[in-house]
Amino acid sequence: MTSARFLVVLDADSTLIQDEVIELIADEAGRRAEVQAATDAAMRGEVDFAESLRSRVAALAGVPLSAFERVRGRVRPTPGVTALTDAVHARGGIVGVVSGGFHEVLDHIAPGLGVDRWRANRLDIRNGALSGAVDGGIVDAEAKAQTLLQWASELGVIPGRTIAIGDGANDLRMMDVAGLGLAFNSKPAVRAAANLVIGPQDLAQVIPLLP
Repeated sequence: MTSARFLVVLDADSTLIQDEVIELIADEAGRRAEVQAATDAAMRGEVDFAESLRSRVAALAGVPLSAFERVRGRVRPTPGVTALTDAVHARGGIVGVVSGGFHEVLDHIAPGLGVDRWRANRLDIRNGALSGAVDGGIVDAEAKAQTLLQWASELGVIPGRTIAIGDGANDLRMMDVAGLGLAFNSKPAVRAAANLVIGPQDLAQVIPLLP
């Protein structure tokens, strides 16, 4: 079994990457404005994340799979991300990403950014296009927290040697169960609850905090 000295788990959208992938997909459906407003409300914690995600995914119905190549091409990694993942690996740590976003994009970008393991939602696909539904259970706040703890257990890492990094309300549970919860590019409620707030949008700022 793989073991590690410590575990760093990041959110994906607006943390690992600069974008909200669901908004990039919504561009393909011509519905970015309404999806962006719903995403912002969910990240502020004003609405239930799972309910919000289902409604936002419903707005994506009909987007063809061929659009995902364009979407992936628009994704912008967050400054400092590879410096951080390289530093984690050099110190014997593991990098995980748990996301309310989608495997259809994360599977293509995570390996190149130095991510060791990841979990996200899956989109239901019918006849070569999005059906407007989520395939399977939704990765919400509790799922994020439980995933961090599960990975830590599998790696032989005690919770006190885990770091969680996120920006939205659905990251708060994950940040709470981690040894260190870092607010990054975050909403006010997340900054208030975090152990530390990372200022500039540069993930390399996390390196001095690594065990």
